[in-house]
Amino acid sequence: MKITRAGTQPSGKGPADYFTGTVRVDPLFEAPEPARVCGAHVTFEPGARTAWHTHPLGQTLIVTSGLGWVQRWDGPIEEIRPGDVVWFEPGEKHWHGATPKTAMTHIAIQEALNGSPVDWMEKVSDEQYES
Repeated sequence: MKITRAGTQPSGKGPADYFTGTVRVDPLFEAPEPARVCGAHVTFEPGARTAWHTHPLGQTLIVTSGLGWVQRWDGPIEEIRPGDVVWFEPGEKHWHGATPKTAMTHIAIQEALNGSPVDWMEKVSDEQYES
């Protein structure tokens, strides 16, 4: 058994290569091998969002506060609110983030395949975000 105490893992800034705007990532857990699941508490300030990306084994988002948007490639932007749970299928190209005027926080849970839980792609353009 391992207990990770609240406040013992440092917060990090969402890297500019993978995020637009101000994003804070608070790690929650990363299970040791042979498990491959990890989770983070992610806060997007208004207008902030991820780049387009996929997850080799899928991703679950649990919205905990605020108002956000999610979109899969060639799909409409969908609004997400606290209590909503979003599942992205393995390989499904998507992005997620806050709305232009409201911050959003979610818990993100995904599994790694061959050591990587995510494949990052191009950034979401302002035109795509505002559509």
